[in-house]
Amino acid sequence: MSLLDLWHDHPRIVELRQALQQDQCVELEGVTASAPAFILATLAREHPYLVIAEDADSAGYMLGDLEALGVKAYYYPSAFNRHIKYGQREPAQEVLRAELLACLAVGDTPLIVSYPEALAEAIPSQQEVAQSCFTLSVGDVISRDKLRERLLEEGFEEVDYVYSPGQVVYRGSLVDIFSYGSTYPYRIDFFDDEIDSIRRFDIESQLSVDQCERAEIAPALQVKGDASGGETSLLTLLSSDYQLWISRYESLAEQWKGLYDAELAVEYEGAFATQEEMRELLLPPDKLSAEVAQRTKILGTPTKGLSIVDQRITFATKPQILIHRHFDLLVEELQVRKRGFFKSFFLSESSAQAQRLKEILIEREAEELLPEWVPLVVHEGFEDKDLDVLLLTDHQIFDRYHHYQLKSDRIRNADAAISLKELHAISPGDYIVHSDHGVGQFDGLLTTEVDGKPREVVKLVYQNKDVLLVSIHSLHKLSKYQAQEEGSPQLSKLGTGAWTKLKERAKTKIKSIARDLIALYAARKEQPGFAFSPDSYLQHEMEASFAYEETPDQLKAIEQIKADMESNRPMDRLVCGDVGFGKTEVAIRAAFKAVADSKQVAVLVPTTILAYQHYQTFSQRLEGLPCRIEYLSRAKSDKQTKAILADLAEGQVDILIGTHRLLSKGVAFKSLGLLIIDEEQKFGVKAKEQLRKLQVNVDTLTLSATPIPRTLQFSLMGARDLSNINTPPRNRQPVTTRLIRWSQETIADAIGYELARHGQVFFVHNRIESIHGVAGQIQECVPGIRIAIAHGRLTPSETERILLDFAERKYDLLLATTIIENGIDMPSVNTIIINSAHRYGLSDLHQLRGRVGRGSQRAYCYLITPPLGTLTEAAARRVKAIESLSDLGSGMRIALQDLDIRGAGNILGTEQSGFIADLGFETYRKVFEEAVREVKQEDFAALFAAQTEQQAELGNALTDTTIDTDLDLSLPHEYIPQDSERILLYRELDELASDRELKDFADRLRDRFGALPPQTQGLLMVPRLRRLASHLGIVKVSLRREQMILFLPPSGSAYYQSKAFDILLKSVASYGKACEVRETREGHRSVKWHHVATVYQADKILSTLYKALFAHPA
Repeated sequence: MSLLDLWHDHPRIVELRQALQQDQCVELEGVTASAPAFILATLAREHPYLVIAEDADSAGYMLGDLEALGVKAYYYPSAFNRHIKYGQREPAQEVLRAELLACLAVGDTPLIVSYPEALAEAIPSQQEVAQSCFTLSVGDVISRDKLRERLLEEGFEEVDYVYSPGQVVYRGSLVDIFSYGSTYPYRIDFFDDEIDSIRRFDIESQLSVDQCERAEIAPALQVKGDASGGETSLLTLLSSDYQLWISRYESLAEQWKGLYDAELAVEYEGAFATQEEMRELLLPPDKLSAEVAQRTKILGTPTKGLSIVDQRITFATKPQILIHRHFDLLVEELQVRKRGFFKSFFLSESSAQAQRLKEILIEREAEELLPEWVPLVVHEGFEDKDLDVLLLTDHQIFDRYHHYQLKSDRIRNADAAISLKELHAISPGDYIVHSDHGVGQFDGLLTTEVDGKPREVVKLVYQNKDVLLVSIHSLHKLSKYQAQEEGSPQLSKLGTGAWTKLKERAKTKIKSIARDLIALYAARKEQPGFAFSPDSYLQHEMEASFAYEETPDQLKAIEQIKADMESNRPMDRLVCGDVGFGKTEVAIRAAFKAVADSKQVAVLVPTTILAYQHYQTFSQRLEGLPCRIEYLSRAKSDKQTKAILADLAEGQVDILIGTHRLLSKGVAFKSLGLLIIDEEQKFGVKAKEQLRKLQVNVDTLTLSATPIPRTLQFSLMGARDLSNINTPPRNRQPVTTRLIRWSQETIADAIGYELARHGQVFFVHNRIESIHGVAGQIQECVPGIRIAIAHGRLTPSETERILLDFAERKYDLLLATTIIENGIDMPSVNTIIINSAHRYGLSDLHQLRGRVGRGSQRAYCYLITPPLGTLTEAAARRVKAIESLSDLGSGMRIALQDLDIRGAGNILGTEQSGFIADLGFETYRKVFEEAVREVKQEDFAALFAAQTEQQAELGNALTDTTIDTDLDLSLPHEYIPQDSERILLYRELDELASDRELKDFADRLRDRFGALPPQTQGLLMVPRLRRLASHLGIVKVSLRREQMILFLPPSGSAYYQSKAFDILLKSVASYGKACEVRETREGHRSVKWHHVATVYQADKILSTLYKALFAHPA
């Protein structure tokens, strides 16, 4: 029996059924929390319902509850991503509307969840919907020209690849269509004019996710806005047996009238020009009210004695009590319910949480009170006295955050990821770094003759308009130029040694840094440390109360930290994670683990405001646990500070938080077990020296918000243990991001909304000269607002005082330069307005936006820009990308290469930032890896013996083998017509490092573009040839005129003392006349094989050599 079955014979629901059978309007009382979903899910077994929730969020939570209870429900949102007056359509929401309309057009009667704004928007008539929608099935015969014509008529747009509803792509036998009737696009494969297969595919990866028999094609079902009179409402469209559930009946007419009479917001990009234009898309309020009046209704909340109510039914539900992690209160509640013969249920999708609850009750000797676990989750738990049932939700017991999810979210995220893909694609005019020749400008792909045969090459332009043509098989040597500073790099000059000298200079400096880092690591390895005990029950209890569901990255980081702490060596771990990804939670868990073993913890932060904020966060998370937390600050009196330090020395303070003051002589810990350092790169040289002395035998955990580029991590691995948190907390609300133009009304609206819900506002203006003028303008917009101003010219103590006053809510709005970009965490601030947003880099905007949305309230970020048409293409793309990407997430990682660069600069110093600017990030990375590898071999061979042994065996095999060929190995234009797509794929192919990756790549090509042409099949062998040759120490492989020549390293190389060279010589002997060794006068050596006409023959020879060297096949 399911949980929902308990409600089937509910006495009040039986009454309700009877009243509805008589077409009565029934008002409900005493229905709280998620009880409406249980009542509706029970009634929906007999009747279709339209739920009119109070607003979009309430509708989302209702949908989530109904789906959790197994009801197939449709969400019908507004077609606009905010109030209709802003005129900004949201394709992801239009898909959900079209999906429902297409479903109704074929006679289905699902349960529908909506809200007033969505229902007020007019829709085409049922006849228009039926005419516009059509179905394609496997086996259908339809000419592609006819299909193209039909889609064009319905307004589908032809693009290079689909990423948004209403787009279509034609590619050979494949047609990709993103219908408004589906949250996934369709890939339709034709055999002549017959549909051979239909697959749905993922927008972001462009790869198929499943096969289906038919595709429902629906265009954007929008009212034309031309007063043609064909529009109708969803209420009119519904069959007569639909009944209504209305959450707030008394405010319904008022909401519709407010919407219809709303003033325009012309300062928004894309807003309506006239009120009439907006009203053409809305239904008159009186028409909507009349349609509601005709239906049988349940009023979900009590009204003020409205005459339309025929019967009032009172339920006996009460919301779940909030215990805020006081588990003794939970035990009391369960005991009371048990005495009242209640049946208790614990609702959670996580078996781990059910186990945690069990452990907590066992600890309190109350296991017999354990509620029955049900693996589903609703928004709010409740008790129902009529049924003697108590439903307790996981997130309310443990103060975890819960939020509904819509299937359209994936469209939003993928749309954003695609816009970022465009942002980082290589276009003509972009700066490109060739690892051998330096910085040039990309001038496109072109076809040129090589030995009389047409071949595709990349054209790069250098200083003095010199041109370099690069084979598509050498694209691994190219990278897009990226450095932290905006602006254009200087083009390199071909034919000089300047580029090589620059790389050597950078390598020398990197070696010096690497030696220091590795020496410190080696010293720590020799020191004994304190081995902490395994987790206590208190640790489990504290961890269970985390407000979010842990991400896999977080869990992995916590696991690694605990393993380090439980070992008898001092921990030295760096945790990197983006803004809001949960690093502080990881630190709190480590700190409490130390405290549970009677050790003290020092938390070192760069600013006093951060000390105060960490103090608040640690105190809230560890509330009710045996742990005393203090912080040092200039704001504390000398008397208070002395008392804290005295208690610290006696071991009465468990966790002390502070700035570099913690490193001074007067601060003595009785038994320091863990040092946590937040944003280490922000400390001065002196503080870092003091830290190094302290760190040698104390477990150390360092947190960094600027990620260390993954590509540098592996090189640094030998110098420091690293944990990366790359995924955001699940269910964290995305920050709603809006592009606006400067206007008093808009700014007053945004600030007023935040203040009305008792929040605070950040306003970022990055020009100190005009910051006071902006303050005056804000005062005019919102008279009486309390404004604090902070910028870089204030003294640290002045800034600190202002920030502390703001944190203590003495001000409503903080007007500041980008000094707030890092390290300010204020849950009361949920609106940020960024002036001249187009002047910021993508990562700056991302970091600034990360300052809001830290609590449970929906947060807003307003980007003030001039009209997009007046901006440079790059600036317009940046602000559009940040607007689209309102989620924290993996898509953002693609974009934030400049954050990686900043991270590299922070970790390695400002001089290295200069080298990154000169070389470009990718070339710098390659030089860095080479330098670290050499340092490990030259100075720390014993420490890294395992790593260096194989390299010595190969005679330091090259990693940059060149392939030169006259064979036609390419992605033909007929196969992939878009140059930008081909170059992306060429680059991706060049970076593949294993046969498994090559097979996956080939599968992706077939999936997206159809069967592989012969020249592409051969092209896929090139990365494998390069990899084999590289392992064998070969500098260059030439495949020309049916011969293969392997070019060997210079004569003085260690290669000639290696096993690889011995095997090559033996192989030459075994091939007889088919193979010969050659040497030029200059001492350049090579080995030539005759009669090698294909890449497959070349692969066979190199694979044989590889197997002989490594005793296993490649």
